[in-house]
Amino acid sequence: MLSYVVFGVFRRSGSPLETSLGIQGLAVWLLLILPVVGTVLGVMSWNRKEVKAWWAIGVIVLNIAMILTGILLLVPT
Repeated sequence: MLSYVVFGVFRRSGSPLETSLGIQGLAVWLLLILPVVGTVLGVMSWNRKEVKAWWAIGVIVLNIAMILTGILLLVPT
């Protein structure tokens, strides 16, 4: 989640990195893949009762929060 915050700061401030929006958008899409996979694995783990329910729910909620943060970073300001 920290990577989203740092990336958002670089994207919104006129950083000296001056990366193109295409590369930034690609990076955000790649960062969205991991929370999606984590959410799917959390749901599968919850259904199979591999871990305690509160642990699986916590993982799912945190991954969904990361997905929403990444989607907000994709919206140009």
